[in-house]
Amino acid sequence: MDRQFYLDLAARGLRMPVGTDLVMNEESEPEKVRNNGAALGRVVVRSARRWGTPLAIPLMDLRLEKMDLLALAGIAVTDAERFHFTALLDESKLATLCADQTVALCAGSVARDEALAYVATQQDLIPVGMAIGPFSLTTRLLADPITATALAGSGVQPEDSDEVKLLWQCLRVSEAAVLRSARSQIAHGARAIMICEPTACTAFISPRQIKAGSNLFERLVMEPNLRLKAVLDEAGCDLIFHDCGELIDPMVEAFANRLHPVILSLGSSRKLWEDARLVPRDVVLYGNLPTKSFYSDGAMPIEEVVRRTDELIANMKACGHPYIVGSECDVLFVAEAQETIAKKVDAMMARVVPQAG
Repeated sequence: MDRQFYLDLAARGLRMPVGTDLVMNEESEPEKVRNNGAALGRVVVRSARRWGTPLAIPLMDLRLEKMDLLALAGIAVTDAERFHFTALLDESKLATLCADQTVALCAGSVARDEALAYVATQQDLIPVGMAIGPFSLTTRLLADPITATALAGSGVQPEDSDEVKLLWQCLRVSEAAVLRSARSQIAHGARAIMICEPTACTAFISPRQIKAGSNLFERLVMEPNLRLKAVLDEAGCDLIFHDCGELIDPMVEAFANRLHPVILSLGSSRKLWEDARLVPRDVVLYGNLPTKSFYSDGAMPIEEVVRRTDELIANMKACGHPYIVGSECDVLFVAEAQETIAKKVDAMMARVVPQAG
């Protein structure tokens, strides 16, 4: 779509959370909805209408690409979340895991795709897909990704370390898995896809190594995401890029200028009004209220939600950069804090004002 569509959403003052998980958990059997395409599609539509946004955001379920990838290796869905590669992959296994043809998808991925197709029947909504980023998937395939990336960042070569070689192998198969996911979602109607790279951050990639000249961030994060962006561009599908990790300015600048998403979504550790100087004016900034803490009145009382919302709006208006008020990540359902979370989302959406005292 034309970037102006997203700029217009920002100009009209749109506010929205990534809140489909909250709506799904209003169902009597939410876990059955997760794997039922039609039911999930109705939840996504209801979520978009509740928040008053044309962007129909799906569940931020970042397990699906790993499940689909590991199925090719013979790993059951029930074991996928705990599984890590510990031995190098031979060329035959690499070829299987990097296959670019259509592969069997897990129930959650099938439901996600069917939900996209359902949303596409709604003339006033934009079906948005969701996928984990290549590097973030890579970190989920390794038992100790921090050590592997630290070794690679210090200059250790794959031929000198099995840990480093396995890191690059996992990145290769992860990129293939994300591309398969993106192509499947596009085929089912996605007009934009939110790519989530929460581990593309300083916890995994050392700023000190970057400053010393390491090209690890370029090779692990930027190169695979640039190739992914090229696939989306070719298909006419917009990129919404999300990273709620701890970032340094050069990371934000690279995401904004080189990936050039229509929306850049950042976590609450960043100040959007300060990041605006790093971001082109045609990239809408999204977020970044601390919704991960909404379940706790101690960590995030409702008065603080209102204060931070007001602060964000005032500072973004002052700097003049297009923005959409929203959550720093998905707002997850917590059974014992359901009412607390709902009130804070409403406060963020300016639906309620907390009583003094």
